[in-house]
Amino acid sequence: MQPPGFWFRPRSVLATMLAPLGALYAAATARRLRQLVRFMPDVPVICVGNINIGGTGKTPTVIALVQLLQGLGVQPHVLSRGYGGRLPGPVQVKERQHSAEDVGDEPLLMSAFAPVWVGRDRAATARLAQAAGAEVLILDDGFQDPALRKDLSLVVVDAGLGFGNGRVLPAGPLREPVAKGLARADMIVAIGGPDQVAAFRKQAAYPVPVPVLGAALKPLAMGLSWHGQKVLAFAGIGRPEKFFATLRAEGAVLLRAEALSDHQRLSDALMTRLEIEAKALGAQMVTTEKDAVRLPRSFRQKVTTLPVRLEWENAPAIHLALKRVLRNRA
Repeated sequence: MQPPGFWFRPRSVLATMLAPLGALYAAATARRLRQLVRFMPDVPVICVGNINIGGTGKTPTVIALVQLLQGLGVQPHVLSRGYGGRLPGPVQVKERQHSAEDVGDEPLLMSAFAPVWVGRDRAATARLAQAAGAEVLILDDGFQDPALRKDLSLVVVDAGLGFGNGRVLPAGPLREPVAKGLARADMIVAIGGPDQVAAFRKQAAYPVPVPVLGAALKPLAMGLSWHGQKVLAFAGIGRPEKFFATLRAEGAVLLRAEALSDHQRLSDALMTRLEIEAKALGAQMVTTEKDAVRLPRSFRQKVTTLPVRLEWENAPAIHLALKRVLRNRA
């Protein structure tokens, strides 16, 4: 489901009409943030969050941080609410035991890289992870949740979209006003092409000075050439068009691009329809890593995955930030 166009038009009449509702949403967020911290872990907490709703690139950022920390000889554990999962938790995600319906697609994907815990109560989940040997806790989302004390807060943003029209839901794409959100942030991770990141840095949409670290999502080299490959692509992520654009940039011929809702269930009926269409077109079905973990078991060998990884514009800068956090809590 695509976000409404007026979210990205600063002078939209509809956005102005919805502004009072946005003010109520912002007030509710502010009240939640005034709650007291309920748990102060003995290990560093790195929050990967956003001010916009969905589709900014938090999951690839979490995976990239996990790999950086592991490279520094530190064992990170990831905390997630398990959006879309039916288990309230807290529970550790077991890749071979749980399904996306149990714990959510993103936690299941991330569990291939590090221990992941899901739970609606982040404080209780953090206690279990710490007791299980976590040396660093990475909070997937939770930027607007005061349950845990945070040592480093990264705000992830799509550099091409920025903060939209700067208004709060439903008048715009924001969870809270930009200035209030960035006042709690240590760094912005702007994901996009070099030109998009440069343009984001120049804009005056964020009045609070926060360092901007550029990054880009790049296809993982799998030894498979996409050039000239006829594909039927489908994606149930925040911005499916980004996935389709990546495939086109790799040289794939998109004969069909099916944009699904974020976290949409991939039912047997849906997948059977896509399979029939792909065969009629002579195309290979392709999807994202996040969607792949939601595939029915009978379709997992029929669908090709295009994985992407985050590449830092200035890797030493994020290394320095992580080392500083580890040193301060040593």
